[in-house]
Order: sequence, then C-alpha cells, then structure tokens
Amino acid sequence: MSSHKLCMIPGPIEFHEDVLQAMATPATSHVSPTFIPALGESIELLRQILFTSGQPFIIAGSGTLGWDMTACNLIEAGENVLVCNSGYFGDRFGECLETYGANVTHVRVPIGDAPQLEAVSAALQGKKFKAITITHVDTSTGVLADIKSIAEIVRKESPETLIVVDGVCSVGSEEIRMDAWGIDVVITASQKALGAPPGLCVLGVSERAIGIFKARKTPVANYYANWNRWLPIMNAYEARKPSYFATPAVQNVFALHVSLKQIVAQGVEKRFVLHKEASAKVKKVVHDLGLKLVPTGLDHAANGMSAVYYPEGVAGTDLLPKLAAHGIVAAGGLHTEIASKYFRIGHMGISVTEPQRGHIDATLNALKSSLAECGYKVPQ
Repeated sequence: MSSHKLCMIPGPIEFHEDVLQAMATPATSHVSPTFIPALGESIELLRQILFTSGQPFIIAGSGTLGWDMTACNLIEAGENVLVCNSGYFGDRFGECLETYGANVTHVRVPIGDAPQLEAVSAALQGKKFKAITITHVDTSTGVLADIKSIAEIVRKESPETLIVVDGVCSVGSEEIRMDAWGIDVVITASQKALGAPPGLCVLGVSERAIGIFKARKTPVANYYANWNRWLPIMNAYEARKPSYFATPAVQNVFALHVSLKQIVAQGVEKRFVLHKEASAKVKKVVHDLGLKLVPTGLDHAANGMSAVYYPEGVAGTDLLPKLAAHGIVAAGGLHTEIASKYFRIGHMGISVTEPQRGHIDATLNALKSSLAECGYKVPQ
C-alpha cells in the first residue's frame, strides 16, 4: 500500500482500514450466523443515518440500480414524472424512467445552477405527477439541490406526488431527514460518503411509498429489482433469519456494516458539520488560487466534492497527471457540455472526519504545486 495514491475523487473514496479488513474475510455463506446479523444491523443503522422509520434496502449493485428499483417498482407505464435536472445524472435518471414507460418532464437549469423553486412550483401546476426526482448532489457539476425546500413545495402543491432523492453523492455528507422532510425514496451507494467499497446499492423507502408499491395495478416489469422479491429478504435478515432470493455481496456487506457503525458512533449530525467545514476549506483555497467553481454560488455547492474549472492555459491532460505524480488521484469532468473544461475533487468520509490523516491538506498542497508546474501563476 506504500505506493497507493490517495483516491480523492467524488467516489469511490478512501475507506478506513477496518473497512478494508472486513473485505478480507474468508469465504462466508450468506446464511452464516456471522453474516445474518451484519446485514440485519446494517438495515437498522441506515434508518438512523437517513432519519427514517421506513424500509431500507441493501442490494448488490451500483447506485444506478437504485434508479431501476425506483422506476420499476413505483412508476407504472404512462404515469408522469417530474425530473429536477441539474446535470448529467438528471439526464440519466430521466432515461431510466422512460425505459419503464414514464412520461418524463425535465425542469432544467443552466450548468452550475441549482433547481429553482419557482420553476418546480410552476411545473407542478401543469399536470399531475406520480413522482418528482431530485439529484441532491449532481456529481457531474458539484451542485447541491435544496431538497428540503423542494419537498415543502411538493407537499403543499401536489401532496400525492412521491418525492424521490438521488442521494448517491450526498448520503453521509449532506443533511437528509427523510421523515421530517417528507421524502419517500433516497437512493445511494456504498462507495461514496458511506465509506465502503463499490458494490452495494442502498435505498431508504418510506412507508407511504411501500404502500403505493403494494397497490400498483400492473406487474413490476423487472425480475432482479422487484421489491416483491427483496422485501421478504430485508425483513428476514432484520429479524435475524436467513432468507434467499439472490446471493448478497457478503464481503461488501461486512465492509458497509463496519462503516455504518463508525458513522453512527461518531454522530451523523457531527458529520454534517465536518463536511461543511472541509468544503469551506477546499473552496477557500480554490478561490485564493484564482480558480472558479462550476456551481455558480457557494449556497448551492456540494459539501462532499468540488467541481473546479481549469484556469486559462492549463489542460486536464497536463494537470491531472501532475496531481497523480504528487500522489493524488482527482477526476476529470463528466458533464458532456463542459467535460474538458473542469476537474473534480472529492472530500468525503474519513478524509474529512479524520483530519489527522492529512488527506485534504495533501490534496490542496498537490493542487498548488501541480498548477505551478503547469506554468500557472496565481492572480495578484
């Protein structure tokens, strides 16, 4: 591991050595008495992290599986869905919904802007929507949506509409209170601020959404993602009983279990604060270097990542290899319209909550040095 470069991208992130050790366990049956409580307690811990009394799911797959699970279980062909679109992942969620026959309306914003409350309100006046989806942090732009205020508008103007949050790049680093804010679905994955390796799709689903799912008129048009198959599995493991539909990713669940226990032990509220502080530190250095963020205002810039435009005269093909030479892996751009114009840094998980590791300082120092090696001079 001495040659390991810090993975400072917006996921996968660096994870704790105890999480790494959990991945190194011997072959273990998915109905082993050592595994059953790990999955069962992980479901319970997720309720604390999401502030919900609803139903968590932990399924082998990426965060993208959460789109499929939401779309195929809650939306029936011909129903209307409103997508609050702040970047690449809003586009892709919309595509997923259309795959299952949804009529999708996008509320789009210019690159770097957050969804506007007035636009959401106006869209809700036009037609009845089965659901609204909001990308909490669009990983392509680093834009943070105000899900609490959007949810308030939906509950006031269209209370029957399900509120779905894509929290893949926000759960664990941004404040989310499912029950208090009236959110019906939160989608996330193991590899970002939940601090575990890639491989698990994680959802929180409200009791209301489960009820709507059970009352659907048509069969679920999916086999693997069908909640009729997964609900009994989740219920059984939470009751500490073995059950089987498809083999869980045993080692991934062991790793997630360790990380979730760490998160709850530290305190979810404290993590919100620590990520805000780390984000402010990173964004101050970015500003002091004369660089510009992709988000058009700090009030809607994510706390778990920063998307930053390259300065004039510096290309990603020059800067990113230099960062890597300093031991830091950063990510290039992802938004199709500006992909070559910016880069992305992740600041989530132990890199934030255990500052003694020096990950943030090492990244910022490497950025300063790499820019200088590119011939960039900080404006005076």
